[in-house]
Amino acid sequence: MPRQDSAVMAGSLTRQGSPNPGYSSNNAAPVPVITQTDSRDKWSKKMDFLLSVIGFAVDLGNVWRFPYVCYQNGGGAFLIPYILMAIFGGVPLFYMELALGQFHRTGAISIWKHICPIFKGIGYSICIIALYVSFYYNTIIAWALFYFYSSFATILPWTNCDNVWNTPDCTNYFGVDNVTWTNSSRSPAEEFYTRNVLEIHKSSGLKNVGGVRWQLMLCLFLIFTIVYFSLWKGVKTSGKVVWVTATFPYIVLFILLIRGATLPGAWRGVVFYLKPQWGKLLETGVWVDAAAQIFFSLGPGFGVLLALSSYNPFTNNCYRDAIVTSLVNCLTSFVSGFVIFTVLGYMAEIRKVEVEDVAKDKGPSLLFITYPEAIANMMGSTFFAIIFFVMMIMLGLDSTFGGLEAIITAVLDEYPEHFSHRRELFVLGLVVVCFMGSLSTLTNGGAYVVKLLEEFGVGCSIIAVGFLEAIAVSWFYGIKRFSSDIESMLGKSPGLFWKVCWVAISPAFLAYIIVSSLLKTPPLTLFDYKYPDWSISVGYIIGFSSFMWIPIYMVYKLVWTPGSLKQRLAVCLRPERTIPDIHAESLNMATVP
Repeated sequence: MPRQDSAVMAGSLTRQGSPNPGYSSNNAAPVPVITQTDSRDKWSKKMDFLLSVIGFAVDLGNVWRFPYVCYQNGGGAFLIPYILMAIFGGVPLFYMELALGQFHRTGAISIWKHICPIFKGIGYSICIIALYVSFYYNTIIAWALFYFYSSFATILPWTNCDNVWNTPDCTNYFGVDNVTWTNSSRSPAEEFYTRNVLEIHKSSGLKNVGGVRWQLMLCLFLIFTIVYFSLWKGVKTSGKVVWVTATFPYIVLFILLIRGATLPGAWRGVVFYLKPQWGKLLETGVWVDAAAQIFFSLGPGFGVLLALSSYNPFTNNCYRDAIVTSLVNCLTSFVSGFVIFTVLGYMAEIRKVEVEDVAKDKGPSLLFITYPEAIANMMGSTFFAIIFFVMMIMLGLDSTFGGLEAIITAVLDEYPEHFSHRRELFVLGLVVVCFMGSLSTLTNGGAYVVKLLEEFGVGCSIIAVGFLEAIAVSWFYGIKRFSSDIESMLGKSPGLFWKVCWVAISPAFLAYIIVSSLLKTPPLTLFDYKYPDWSISVGYIIGFSSFMWIPIYMVYKLVWTPGSLKQRLAVCLRPERTIPDIHAESLNMATVP
């Protein structure tokens, strides 16, 4: 039996007075106790786990995606669908994954033996999607590292138009009166990003992405080196690293918030950010964006929450963890909006234009063009640039730790006989694969590849995986059995609200996002480049390449299981390895704070 199974299935008889933290007994009769074996890693401290989960959930998307989606969808009015989608969709799914991982104590692949074997392909799909994410996400962190290095200058290189990479279209309007801004005008920050960091002008598109940028490759190598030495020993090392990488961004956000609030014109940005447009609530697209934002922000379905919670004590209060970390994540997104829009208001004041004219950039452009441009024209620009890009690097690293840990835990738990004592080598091999897979994103046209992978490598695939996961747990594994599992850990069964969400509302929430995404497919563009039709087809193939393992494994499982079709279905839908039927009533459990 793999080591992760023995951790939760091991039972022993102990008498009252036996040292057994987390349990209590009211009589002298022996009671069965679920013990943890020493073969599986455990978090050194509760805060190691909480910071790891917060670090994974709070990523670059909280800083760039939420503020943009918020003002695009009605400002303050958007908070209504956002909160509702969080309460009825995002948080229940978040809680479900934490509970599943903690109870079964195993990764995203082997956990399906305990739940519903025919859905085991979900675990393989999760691992492939996590690989695709690592191929482009770490490149964005490498861009931030490039900026960090470039920030060590008295005059930031994206401040003026006197550099070798600048063109005649470069227009610097800071500190200069009567500047004429035309459609062809480009700011110094935009040209630094496109012509010096990316060198995208040397690529004509996806057909000719050009050569690999050695500077970016060196930055990516340094990023993966940090990732390797943070993950190679397991949660013992990563749990310590997140004390820095998960907390420092909050210090920087607070500093930038105070600085932004003192800038001239900051109030204009805040008003633009939060001014309610109540009519937007009648638009379907607003509710779709709210649902998608909360799903991708909290991150259920990526297998990370399963992996991280599997190293928890059996009686850990995962319900409280889910509520606390979800609140921290959502509040971080909201506060990040003030950090971004106070600066956008300042830029609008300086340019003497409307806030909406400087708030057109979204995604990475907001972090690599708009915000650096504003920082460059503040007093103490070098200091603010350095801490801003350190914050971005740390926000990105936390999410990378989580994504790769999901793969590592899943594979090591599924194949313990091959990898359980070779974790360092496996992690090294995984990091090398991720580095090699990222090379296409380091080319002159690498930004085009990043955009393609971001749209199709994750997108609908991970939402569909989350939908099937919710269905498999609530409908096939059974809400009664799942509730009983939670009761055995926490000492009380989840309330009616959670059960209704898991059975009906959360799956409907995910189905709503999937259908809306398929019906609404806007053309894919980046800067002035419109993606050709063939590239969209390639994108769909990338998306299907991860999802296809779910039906493939279903067919495989049905074909290789002996018996009639009815018998095969019965075997494939029934957990292969069941936890002993031990209930909280007989255990007299007390939850551990």
